[in-house]
Amino acid sequence: MKWDKGRRSDNVEDRRSAGSGRRLPIGGKGLSLGGVAIVLVVGMLLGQDPLQLLGQLVGQEGYEQSPPTQQQVDDPEQTQQIDFVRAILGDTEDTWQQLFDERGERYSDPRLVLFNGGVDSACGFASSAVGPFYCPGDDQVYLDLSFFDEMAQRFSAAGDFAQAYVIAHEVGHHVQNQLGISQRVQQLSQSGAPMEGANGLSVRQELQADCFAGVWANRAQARHAWLESGDVEEALNAASAIGDDRLQRETQGQVVPDAFTHGSSAQRVAWFQRGFSAGDIDQCDTFSADAI
Repeated sequence: MKWDKGRRSDNVEDRRSAGSGRRLPIGGKGLSLGGVAIVLVVGMLLGQDPLQLLGQLVGQEGYEQSPPTQQQVDDPEQTQQIDFVRAILGDTEDTWQQLFDERGERYSDPRLVLFNGGVDSACGFASSAVGPFYCPGDDQVYLDLSFFDEMAQRFSAAGDFAQAYVIAHEVGHHVQNQLGISQRVQQLSQSGAPMEGANGLSVRQELQADCFAGVWANRAQARHAWLESGDVEEALNAASAIGDDRLQRETQGQVVPDAFTHGSSAQRVAWFQRGFSAGDIDQCDTFSADAI
């Protein structure tokens, strides 16, 4: 991927050297292995609800402030990773500004926060274990760069376009917030509509974010022609690697569709492909689809 063609965003905030608090449950024993497994299953590329789950697991008491870390000194690889993040975020800004203009609507750019180990957001405290996430409470995407290493090592989902897909997916949640979709999902949930499960609101919301990531990829490719051989396969492999069925099978040894929060591997691949093929936001209505 010739990502160096992308315009660098100024909306990246580096908090990696700021020091972070960590929450411990009463008694200070930390999460059990089972608790960590649950967080990993529901935390990859999460929206809002996995953060709430994390808060339930670690509790709201026993907050400890870790000492500030030393000033961050990046090696050349990290410097390049940050440049990459700025380039991808900048291109999502350009894409969604254009798409919203076409609809006669206004798009406000999100901010992307880089953190290390753990971070406080308007959605609560989160450790790196939950993966990248978007918080609608402050319109910010949160990313620990070590997640890219985990993608390659644990999920065998390496590659710059796979990493770009992750960022674009989280920005997709910001788009949902901008369009009022997130608010409608919350209202439906409060009225009794199920969040979890193969046809639940959470799955539909996550698959729509995958589709939005595909729409971005389509428009970005039309502008830059920056994709190279194997890039699309990287993104599809990443989408497949973090499907609920695959993560459940890895952590629990069985697949439980009633506990799905993000969609199966096949669903995630299909909706990304749909957005990428169409380049049209109107093709991403997972909430009206009878079968997702």
